[in-house]
Amino acid sequence: MTSPFDSSGIEVGADGIRRYTNLPVNLVRLLLANVAVRGDRTAVVELGGPSLTWSELWQRSMRVAGGLRDAGVRVGDRVAVQLPNGVDWLLAFWGTHLAGGVVVPMNTRLVEAEAQFILLDAGAAYVVRPGEPLPDGEPGDLPDSQHTDVAALFYTSGTTGRPKGAMTTNENFLTTVENVIRCRELPRNPDQATQISVPLFHVTGCNSQMMTQAAVGGTSVIMPRFDPASFLKAIPEHGITLLTSVPTIYELVLRHPDLATTDVSSVRTLSYGGAPIAPELVHRLRTAFPGARLGNGFGLSETSALATFLPHEYAFDHADAVGFPTPVNDLRIDGPDDVGELLIRGPNVVAGYWNDPVRTAETFVDGWLHTGDLARIDDGIVRIVDRAKDMINRGGENVYSVEVENVLAAHPNVLEVAVVGVPDPVMGEKVGAVVLARPGVTAEDLVPSLCAFARKQLADFKVPQFVRVIGGPLPRNAGGKVLKAPLRSAEGWIAVRRQEPAG
Repeated sequence: MTSPFDSSGIEVGADGIRRYTNLPVNLVRLLLANVAVRGDRTAVVELGGPSLTWSELWQRSMRVAGGLRDAGVRVGDRVAVQLPNGVDWLLAFWGTHLAGGVVVPMNTRLVEAEAQFILLDAGAAYVVRPGEPLPDGEPGDLPDSQHTDVAALFYTSGTTGRPKGAMTTNENFLTTVENVIRCRELPRNPDQATQISVPLFHVTGCNSQMMTQAAVGGTSVIMPRFDPASFLKAIPEHGITLLTSVPTIYELVLRHPDLATTDVSSVRTLSYGGAPIAPELVHRLRTAFPGARLGNGFGLSETSALATFLPHEYAFDHADAVGFPTPVNDLRIDGPDDVGELLIRGPNVVAGYWNDPVRTAETFVDGWLHTGDLARIDDGIVRIVDRAKDMINRGGENVYSVEVENVLAAHPNVLEVAVVGVPDPVMGEKVGAVVLARPGVTAEDLVPSLCAFARKQLADFKVPQFVRVIGGPLPRNAGGKVLKAPLRSAEGWIAVRRQEPAG
């Protein structure tokens, strides 16, 4: 089957990788182009907060850059951004680039120990923290970075529990922007607005949404925190034309009573991704947003977001698929049968993992990214059939079971533990822990203690919401590996009340 996407203006390099020929040299030049021709148009709106035009965004970001330089940040230094979604996040992001630094977007839900590991691993020269004023100083000269220069480190959890910093270059960012424009058939003009309901520290919110609007001169309408009523209210209020989010958020929006009285006619494009989606939800979205083209996107931090896309014409008959490769991505299956590990090559694949040559060599082999996802490709359409990585997808947040198991196993009353995904109609999956307790320890005693223990060391979305205490050893195969399939299908889960994050 022929790819449905525009593949014009592409050249093949000596390394066999296809690249777009219309990309600017770096992210700063991308931003500057909008300031020059669309300076008085709105660049960003924070719901319940301030808004900025492109000229204001540039001027204030230049002041942030000046303040970072005054604080000692030099070209190539890492600047960690621990801010929540909002205008200040964008100012810190662009200010870092204007100072020649490398942005390290930080998950705001990490506990102190998790955050400290990333700050130390990245060697952050400066940390932009909530509650503190943004750096401020006189603007200086613009940096002159190139396509291959690292522009950001997006930290992603690994199956060993140690986070990895995906080295995202200028070319990775710019390629993702072009992929989004072509695959979603977006107009190359500023008459559009996207609502960002997912965290900006994820590649979806940052690369696919915010950065794409920086390319076309549209408006990013940012939700500081998700709320379905606010999500719906913003659509007619800000003329939202483009929605991109995870299935969990759409499920909550479709269940909200305000949907029936909200004018959603401005929405022309609606895409989803980040987690498996039920075909039934796809059809409900088509009914709720009749004027929108739907589509399913698939990608990883290692592909700087979008690597495949299922456009509207295929979204209903192939709702279980993640679509076709983007115009510059090559895909192949590594395995003896028609199902195997999905390998991806292209100019959006990151340069490797920061400060981690061993896992870089394991994951990026001869130009191909080994995704760890098992897939099948039929007539050019990709279907993810399983995860080679032992990962739980909780409403779009990846939770790696080994990381959680390592924490729970340290509890003094735990002999064995296995962490699996428990099906959930809204979140897709929630975290479940199957535990063999020490003799004499009851479930009533263990469960509250275990979860309190976990909350001190893990972000709230990683803490188990279901626990099952068993009376014998975990099931294992002949090689000693825990068999998780029977653990997922078994009953007897104890639901754990989830603590809401402070603030």
